[in-house]
Amino acid sequence: MVLLKIYRCFVLFFCFQLLLLSTWAQSKEYIESHKLLATILSETYNIPTSIILAVAIVESSAGDGFVAKKLNNHFGIVGKNAVKYKNGHKTKYKQYANEIESYIDFCELVSNKAFYPKLKNKKDVKLWIKAISKTGYSELPLIWEKRILTTIHANRL
Repeated sequence: MVLLKIYRCFVLFFCFQLLLLSTWAQSKEYIESHKLLATILSETYNIPTSIILAVAIVESSAGDGFVAKKLNNHFGIVGKNAVKYKNGHKTKYKQYANEIESYIDFCELVSNKAFYPKLKNKKDVKLWIKAISKTGYSELPLIWEKRILTTIHANRL
């Protein structure tokens, strides 16, 4: 009985490690394919590249989420779309012609917030995360903040 519990714990731990490794590899690929775009937008809007990439990774599941694939929405931005499900309902997320539009819209959205002039050109990611979170960007702000910060640290953004 004790051996069976130890075995189960080992299997769960091993599966968890594989999941983390898979997520990490997926994030690395996403970063490599979107880093140039995020860097250009960072220089244009004075928002840290790490913030742009981390929010995109979390909100789009590193580009693998339904909203990212179907609507080109990498930031979970709410808005209009033309996609209807079989039952006639629509998703609440905004549709973009391509992912570049999604990235630009995120930067526009952030740059139009009241906190932006104070944080513009600042590199302190914790200040940026907290400020974005306080605008109601996420329905679960504390969890969202932790996920963004963890993504930044785990990927050395």
